[in-house]
Amino acid sequence: MKITFANPALPAQGIVVVTATEGGKLSKSAEALDAKLGGALTRAAKAGKFKGKSGESVDLMAPDGRYERVLMVGLGKAEDMKDLGLQEAGGRVYAALSGQGANATVLVDAIEGTKMTAADMAANLGFGALLRSYRFDKYLTKEPKEKKPVLKGLKVTCASSAKAKAAFAGMEKVAEGVFFTRDLVSEPPNVLYPASLAKECQSLKKLGVKVTVLGEKEMRKLGMGALLGVGQGSDRESQMVIMEWTGVPKSKGAKAQQPVAFVGKGVTFDTGGISLKPSAGMEDMKWDMGGAGVVIGLMKALAGRKAKVNAVGVVGLVENMPGGNAQRPSDIVTSMSGQTVEVLNTDAEGRLVLADALWYTQTKYKPKFVVDLATLTGAIIVALGNERAGMYANDDKLADQVFQAGEAVDELVWRMPLGKAYDELLNSDAADMQNIGGRWGGSITAAQFLKRFIKDETPWVHLDIAGVAWSKKAKPVTPKGGTGYGVRLLDRVVADHYETK
Repeated sequence: MKITFANPALPAQGIVVVTATEGGKLSKSAEALDAKLGGALTRAAKAGKFKGKSGESVDLMAPDGRYERVLMVGLGKAEDMKDLGLQEAGGRVYAALSGQGANATVLVDAIEGTKMTAADMAANLGFGALLRSYRFDKYLTKEPKEKKPVLKGLKVTCASSAKAKAAFAGMEKVAEGVFFTRDLVSEPPNVLYPASLAKECQSLKKLGVKVTVLGEKEMRKLGMGALLGVGQGSDRESQMVIMEWTGVPKSKGAKAQQPVAFVGKGVTFDTGGISLKPSAGMEDMKWDMGGAGVVIGLMKALAGRKAKVNAVGVVGLVENMPGGNAQRPSDIVTSMSGQTVEVLNTDAEGRLVLADALWYTQTKYKPKFVVDLATLTGAIIVALGNERAGMYANDDKLADQVFQAGEAVDELVWRMPLGKAYDELLNSDAADMQNIGGRWGGSITAAQFLKRFIKDETPWVHLDIAGVAWSKKAKPVTPKGGTGYGVRLLDRVVADHYETK
């Protein structure tokens, strides 16, 4: 969908969207349109008990011979208005209008009592509408025409529309990163496997990202026995992809040149291996590469908006299959760090992939911090449901930055505990550690496992996104399906704290 911006003007016809704040106070454009319609908006608001609260709307179909439809949306209290609220309003506008005409005009006015300018409001509203407009429909060959969205363009009018357009330009690049992640997570596993996902990463080269792909031969030389063990039962070769974005001029000092790093679990399909999963729900395991998908989408967003930061994204890509050469429970593997792991459950495989990817990233790049993302455990869904990702950290400052960014963009996290007692559950009689810690606290012991591959000097956050990478219901800016959770969150962390001035 195309989002455009223009200076204020009341359209003569078509589909029009106006706003109101809590208490039913109409915006200036809404008042002008209401007068033109002989008070129809006011009457409809009264009949529908519309109070202008966030999430409320009034919908007039063909109110006269000129307008096809008029939609009035509530923005809530002026003093509480923030970016996120406008984005959610934009998402609701798209959801309401997607099945209607090809184009619509949204009239955005300055509102007394808010710190946001009309241009800020317009840009964020357009961003929310764009995020909600995503569809993964490439394999729907017989979808009825009436079910397809027809809204192709949204014109948002406001004072200083050039400023809105400029602000939206960066947001649009972030949306492109979110969409890339959603696309990757949604692809079926016969289409998306380690080599084809690595090829998708190569598309970032046109944005200026340096992309390096390691095959099994290269990883074997590096000693990545933990990662390679996971994929050895599959006919598809495991891969590791390294994506580097250089956004800091070489004239800047060494500290500015030090990159930030993101690492993702990329299990393109997870059968559980020899520790085979139950068949019910196994189809969901196509998105067990969700962490890698976020890292790839984030790198696209950072490069697309030309973020003033050096960033590296590393994804370990494997397919976990049973087979004659598959890893067995009780196998012992040697990780790149030199630490040995007794594999007691081959379905606890993501942590093995991340162990080598994390060690490689720290050793090669010595980053300012590492954030890893993984659809790692069902246990985190039991603990937090589908509302928040579990966050584990060895650094309070970084953890707080991630938490605050999550609150700002509605990609929520909740910090979970780490500790010696949990760590001891991973001790093995046969190797340096085992890959599971028992029935209880499964997400915590998984994080403790990862922590064993984090160097003391590296600030680190682990995000267990198993409950938030996919959604079976739509939210204001997120349609059901692959959510792209994590791209906006981590882009916000970088933008707020790590870009050079």
